[in-house]
Amino acid sequence: MDRDAVMGWVERYEQAWRAQDVSAVEGLFAEGARYLRSPYAEPLVGLDAIRGFWVDPTPFTMTASVIAAEGPDAVVRVEVQYGGGEPQEYRDLWVLRFDGDGRAELFEEWAYWPEKSGSE
Repeated sequence: MDRDAVMGWVERYEQAWRAQDVSAVEGLFAEGARYLRSPYAEPLVGLDAIRGFWVDPTPFTMTASVIAAEGPDAVVRVEVQYGGGEPQEYRDLWVLRFDGDGRAELFEEWAYWPEKSGSE
C-alpha cells in the first residue's frame, strides 16, 4: 500500500469510529485481524472481537500523518483529543500490516499521553 492508500484507510477508520459504525469494521479489517491496543496487550483477534471494542461515544478530534508505507506495512502518527467530562489527549503510533485487499491484518497501537513519560 502506498501512502495515499494508507491515508485513505485511516480516514475510513476515523469516519467509522466517529459514527460508531460497527458494520464498517469488516471493510477495514481482515477476517482474522489482530488488534493490539498496546504493544504488550493481548490482541483482539477477529472481526467479532474488534466489533465488541469499537463503540465509544466520547467525542474526539483526530489528526494523522503517514510516517512510512512500504509493501503491506505502514506506520501512522495519530493525535487524538477526547472531549467530554475530562478531556484527554493521546499521541499514537499505529503499526499496520495490510492484506492484498487493503484491509488491516495487524493494528498495533503505541499510545502516549501527557501523564505517561517515555520510561513508563
